[in-house]
Amino acid sequence: MKTFLYCFLCLLSIVFLQPALAEDKIVNVYAWFGEIPEQVIHQFEKETGIKVNFSSYDSNEELYAKLRAIKQPYYDVIEPTCDYIGLMSKQHLLTTLDKTQLSAYHNLNPLLLHRAYDPHSQYSIPLIWGITGIFFNTKYIKPNTIRRWSDLWDPQYHHQLALLDDPRDVFAMALKSLGYSVNDNDPEHIKQAYLKLKALIPNVKTFNNVTAALSIDEDILLGISWNGDLSKARQENPSLGFIYPEEGFVIWAETLAIPKDAPHLHNAYLFLNFLLRPEIAKQIALYTNYATANLTAQKLLPDSIKNNPISYPPKKTLMRGEFQTALSGEAAELYEKYWELLKMEK
Repeated sequence: MKTFLYCFLCLLSIVFLQPALAEDKIVNVYAWFGEIPEQVIHQFEKETGIKVNFSSYDSNEELYAKLRAIKQPYYDVIEPTCDYIGLMSKQHLLTTLDKTQLSAYHNLNPLLLHRAYDPHSQYSIPLIWGITGIFFNTKYIKPNTIRRWSDLWDPQYHHQLALLDDPRDVFAMALKSLGYSVNDNDPEHIKQAYLKLKALIPNVKTFNNVTAALSIDEDILLGISWNGDLSKARQENPSLGFIYPEEGFVIWAETLAIPKDAPHLHNAYLFLNFLLRPEIAKQIALYTNYATANLTAQKLLPDSIKNNPISYPPKKTLMRGEFQTALSGEAAELYEKYWELLKMEK
């Protein structure tokens, strides 16, 4: 009887363990659309036997809302932009990373670690990064005529500017021209920035997040863009130039993080280590046209890319930049209010 009972219990354990074992071969990834190539996902699955349930989003707001809405933990790896790391960590939505499980962590560029959005690099791993600056067409605009954000207010550029359809980047331009931080939470400073931008509206032709693409066919000759997009556009139009404004500029990073209570924590670390491998990070950099945060991978890139000052500016230039950090709730609402008013002026 005891033997029969033992065998029966063993059988039950096998039946109930099978789904758990199958579940162990899963990692649920939620990342920006178009930033992790399919071949990278397939290579990870082939090497590890772990199925990647990959889904994507088009904004940090979408990621944030989804993470807060789900009642049971689901995602194992997410890819927030750096300012959302601060926001989500304060709300206890992220796991403190165990660096002992990140054997490839040493490949990261030290210049991109311990930044204001994650001072101790507890919650995030930078994947790719970029800068918001000024682009222009050198056939029509001489390089030395534009050096600062404030130059864009010149009346000679009436109805010529393309601005990103992004409130943080556009307000950062005005804040830096006024001598403030891109992460300013002061209501009076935010109002001043709004009034400054309101005065720029006569020069604005469009708000668009593909400003660099518009410049390829010379529909737009001047505006603000992300440096990675501009580098890609220059492949089709070598006349395009890029400036890091003297007043300073935004630096942003797309980061990797593990949500609190991730259901497949071990697999999450395996996936992060895979993305930290130099040859994988190189693939991602070539695919996105943005700078890799992986210093070892950067050294593997073609000379035309790794020596390109648009994508990889010198350290002296980077010293003028500020990483985006989370805004206070009150400041975020104020930015949104003024952004809506500004768009109505157009």
